Amino acid sequence: MKLLCIDIGGSSIKFAICKDGQLSQQSNLPTPDNLDDFYRILEEQVAYYEPAHFKGIGISSPGAVNKQTGIIEGASALPYIHNFPIQAELEKKLGYPISIENDANCAALAESALGAGKKASSLVLLALGTGVGGSLVIDGKIYHGAHLFGGEFGFMIMNSDYQIFSQLGTVVNMASRYNHKQPTGKKYSGKEVLDLADQGDSLAQEEKQVFLQNLAIGIFNIQHAFDPEMILIGGGVSQADFLLTAVEAELDKLYEAVQISNLRPKLAICQFKNEANLLGAYIDFLQGSSGEDHG
Repeated sequence: MKLLCIDIGGSSIKFAICKDGQLSQQSNLPTPDNLDDFYRILEEQVAYYEPAHFKGIGISSPGAVNKQTGIIEGASALPYIHNFPIQAELEKKLGYPISIENDANCAALAESALGAGKKASSLVLLALGTGVGGSLVIDGKIYHGAHLFGGEFGFMIMNSDYQIFSQLGTVVNMASRYNHKQPTGKKYSGKEVLDLADQGDSLAQEEKQVFLQNLAIGIFNIQHAFDPEMILIGGGVSQADFLLTAVEAELDKLYEAVQISNLRPKLAICQFKNEANLLGAYIDFLQGSSGEDHG
């Protein structure tokens, strides 16, 4: 089936035609700051892509997407898309059957169906960005949870100070801690702090260790809570050559300390990067739509 896939981001909206898991005719436009312009851009792009004769539209979106109501619950950088029946409104305006799914869930669907987790019966995706995003896929389907909080691993409390996984398990917050503690007032990025750690900066090494230890603890807890066949790591830091080896070394320490378990997680890096959400929107549409011919 040929679909138009749309990835709604905080700064840009991506578009592509997808057929048989392959993307073509990709484009992107700046994300508007109001609902009227949002509708206008989508209507214009649908008209632009109509010569491709697609059959429906799959959308990746921020927020907690309620698949039963077609309402994007929760909050995001785009408040105008939330808390009304946006799926029905878009179907009326655009004239096609539409599916909408959360962006992290779309990335997980793409990896499960087409990418690094293609052969796994269950997987967890951890997206390491500003916080820890996540998704749980069982038998190829997203586990949304009773309150749409399935996969929100970033909320896990990690210590007696009530710090959560999102605070401790990302290089963004690693850099924030480093910048707060170092005296020069200069603001370093996560990559720069990692480079400083490699150069022998003791504070950078300390904060890198906090990041790696907590990432390993989070992975350990997820493995024993949900027992997925695979845990995939995504986000910018996932492309760093050191990451998997360093996390495995931290897991070695955990299993030495917690000898009651030898259930070792199978870790891998996500295959898809910027195209993951578009591909996942395609998979989500195929899973949930009748695919009636509107095009």
